Amino acid sequence: MPDCRSCGGQLLPGALACSHCHALVHADRLKVLAREASEATDPTERLRLWREALDLLPHGSRQAEAIRARIAQDVQAVDTSPAPDDRSWLGRLAGAGGALGTAALVLWKLKAFVFLALTKGKVLLLGLTKWKMMVSMFVSLGVYWAAFGWRFAVGLLASLYVHEMGHVFALQRYGIRASAPMFVPGLGAFVRLDQYPQTVREDARVGLAGPVWGIAAALFAWGVGVAAGWPSWVAVGKVGGWLNLFNLIPFWQLDGSRGLRALDRTQRWLLLAVVAGMWMLTGDGILILIGAVLAFRIATDTPPDEPSWDLFLTFAAVLAIGSGMTLIDVPGLDGTSRGTVGP
Repeated sequence: MPDCRSCGGQLLPGALACSHCHALVHADRLKVLAREASEATDPTERLRLWREALDLLPHGSRQAEAIRARIAQDVQAVDTSPAPDDRSWLGRLAGAGGALGTAALVLWKLKAFVFLALTKGKVLLLGLTKWKMMVSMFVSLGVYWAAFGWRFAVGLLASLYVHEMGHVFALQRYGIRASAPMFVPGLGAFVRLDQYPQTVREDARVGLAGPVWGIAAALFAWGVGVAAGWPSWVAVGKVGGWLNLFNLIPFWQLDGSRGLRALDRTQRWLLLAVVAGMWMLTGDGILILIGAVLAFRIATDTPPDEPSWDLFLTFAAVLAIGSGMTLIDVPGLDGTSRGTVGP
């Protein structure tokens, strides 16, 4: 068992501070991280360094609280600076706020896929370098292929992958370490976080990034299906839209629950009105579930002190687009027992 460098007392395994003199175990590394963070000009890089420092500090310590305050400042700096793929007029329109702007940003993500593949391809290709993710992907591919045919299986996995990479991209912007996506047949995919958001707005943005990217991927699949005459990919678009809509249920750790935490009571009532309006338009049952859970949260939750209108507009726009995609008509489905979607 190692000894404390300050008082010579024995340190418990995994201790971050000495139980005798309260000296910080990783004091030297913390000094280096603080210096590098102070010199960094990129807020994302500063966040990465501050989060590493936070992992080396006792949870309730004065130093940890000071670093959380710095993280909150840099999160705000990241929020006010556009992502690399959002620097077009569409991205600025969405960043300025407005349902039309947010909807435009969802559509802009279609072009962003090409942009990222050419300039930031390592983001989208991150998971493809991880063997565990590849194994889980191929297992899921085999299950979906056997049930629905290869075109639908490939399209669905690609749509799920893009959804999860939306989370990863947002996490990277906030300097948060996370795993590559992992696929679970029949349940979709998930990303495991090694660190966690420190603010409600940060968590909400990370949560809603998945549906934004996922809806864009579903729209892309639908467009390819219509253009190529592939009912299977039209089906991917419809199913992808529905799955992202399901993720907007404000329950447990679903994306909708994380996004809702940044909305006050007025915004939640407005969101409930959007849900009601889309249900009247589409008649899809998932909207009844979303509305019921949302009404329960309105009645029981304590709203945040500083609500976010841009996150409300993002939530409302993605919810409206996903609801509209449930109206997609999928022609030429093969009704055999295997449920194969025709080419």
